[in-house]
Amino acid sequence: MDYDVIVIGAGHAGIEAGLACSRLGVKTLILTLDINSIGRMSCNPAIGGVGKGQLVKEIDALGGQMGRAADACAIQFRILNSSKGAAVQSSRAQIDMRKYSRYMRKLLARQKNLVIKEAEVKELIVEDGKVSGVLTDKGDIRSKCVVICPGTFLDGLIHVGLEHFSAGRINEKAAVSLADNLKKLGFNTLRFKTGTCARLDKNTIDFSGLIKQEGDSIPKPFSFSSRAVKQKQSPCYITYTNKKTHEIIRANLDRSPLYAGIIKATGVRYCPSIEDKIVKFADKERHQVFLEPEGLGVPEVYPNGISTSLPEDVQLDILHSIEGLEKSKVIRFGYGIEHIVVEPTQLYPTLETKLIKNLYLAGQINGTTGYEEAAAQGLIAGINAALRIKNKEAFILDRSSSYIGVLIDDLTTKGTEEPYRMFTSRVEYRLIIREDNADLRLSKTGFDLGLLSLKDYGRTRKKEEGIKKGIAFLRKTRVNPGKEVNDKLIRLNSSPLKKPAALENLLKRPQVGIKDLKTMHKIKLDIPESAWQQIEIEVKYSGFIQRQLKDVERFKHLEKIRLPVDFDYSGLSGISREIKEKLVKFKPLNLGQASRISGITPAAVSLLMVYLRKANG
Repeated sequence: MDYDVIVIGAGHAGIEAGLACSRLGVKTLILTLDINSIGRMSCNPAIGGVGKGQLVKEIDALGGQMGRAADACAIQFRILNSSKGAAVQSSRAQIDMRKYSRYMRKLLARQKNLVIKEAEVKELIVEDGKVSGVLTDKGDIRSKCVVICPGTFLDGLIHVGLEHFSAGRINEKAAVSLADNLKKLGFNTLRFKTGTCARLDKNTIDFSGLIKQEGDSIPKPFSFSSRAVKQKQSPCYITYTNKKTHEIIRANLDRSPLYAGIIKATGVRYCPSIEDKIVKFADKERHQVFLEPEGLGVPEVYPNGISTSLPEDVQLDILHSIEGLEKSKVIRFGYGIEHIVVEPTQLYPTLETKLIKNLYLAGQINGTTGYEEAAAQGLIAGINAALRIKNKEAFILDRSSSYIGVLIDDLTTKGTEEPYRMFTSRVEYRLIIREDNADLRLSKTGFDLGLLSLKDYGRTRKKEEGIKKGIAFLRKTRVNPGKEVNDKLIRLNSSPLKKPAALENLLKRPQVGIKDLKTMHKIKLDIPESAWQQIEIEVKYSGFIQRQLKDVERFKHLEKIRLPVDFDYSGLSGISREIKEKLVKFKPLNLGQASRISGITPAAVSLLMVYLRKANG
């Protein structure tokens, strides 16, 4: 049986790719080595985080699944950076890992136009520069497009101490043949390294002296369609490494594959192993260990912060040196894993490869780390594969519209020499592409694509109308100075009124929030509760937002100037050979993307702009 799209892998990228394709009406096949591993959380039991929460919200606004699944399976919600500005606030949730995997398996099994099969993909079938199917251990399967989402399975190599063995995850087979095939097809590859912590039996942990961390008292879901969170919430606990811990690690560095020279791959800068922390931050007396439950009613606890590839006996010594873990028992030891990465500059922003038509790559194969980064790429790759089948225009998100756009633009124009993790600091326009307004930015796009329901899009429309109505009301409604009003302002450490003022101007004061205005001036407006936060942000940051919007307009000007894929740069005068070679290699789709390629000078961009204007008359 032939398919429109074959998705290789059923992790977070593969799930979103498969769902996007099938929901857009194309016949889709997901191939996985093990159906029971669908949606498995290989590392920590959490979704979201700084910069990552924004990705999950955007996936949801476009009609993806990760946010809804997280809400159904979360056992603790927290807003990170809640005391800081709206531009850097991010959601994070602890997840019941087994429940999440079951949720995704059931969802995929019920999805129309989607078939799931167990098989190992050995090779891609490529004909006339186009992918036309896959060769598996059970025979060949034909398709018009293929999306590869292999996670850490591409020639995966697990390290525990000085021992190492081929695997994609612990006790799971690596995809060696497919990795070899990609190299033979001409793809430039890198080798990256990541790792995970030991899993502990919570019944052997002494929590009594540890710092307890509860979630937010009122959980705020990821999905804009979710209502109240019903499931029981669970606390996390904080402990720390100490001098003894560090001495154990230093004494055993010769048994670390990282420092014995066995692991040569590049590791995650922002989530280093505990042995890396001790060496690189030798002056630090302790490092935080965040004890995360892996679910309700299960014994496993994930000690986030001490991922390691040290031998098992050393891991035990490390754990037993830490407060609260002195008698802890290990359910599964930690390990490091190396895997193959395809240099992402070999992709278009659609995540289609430049080398082979109709072949898309998503997730860790593109050099990223994290469930959220993988899911975001899977969604975009799946959408574009489906659009290719339907002969529709490709879908690209730019840097000014979304975190997803920043993620993909960074990968495809700059590449990455280490596992890429999303942060708010990577985003130039983060004040206008916040987590809280992802629905306002992207829901119409999701609806137009056919992934977001009319009901969900209607909710966003009501929110938009409510925001306009609320801001108009604050702008025209004035409050007079008086004892009651001024007493409230003084209590808020804000100066009293001397003359009538619009509610909008009061809200611009840093000490005054929308809740304060509601008590100060009885506001009775029939608008959704979700609109009030947007009203407050829009009013308080209006000056900054307007400045960023002007920056975005300048950015979009360059993005609109298209460069043909087959553009002949060799005949351009005034541009160095090095720059011409880079333009030929990267094949930028527009002048904006060209300007962000390392080494492309502003002068070269200006010359390109002049040449294009002349060519277009």
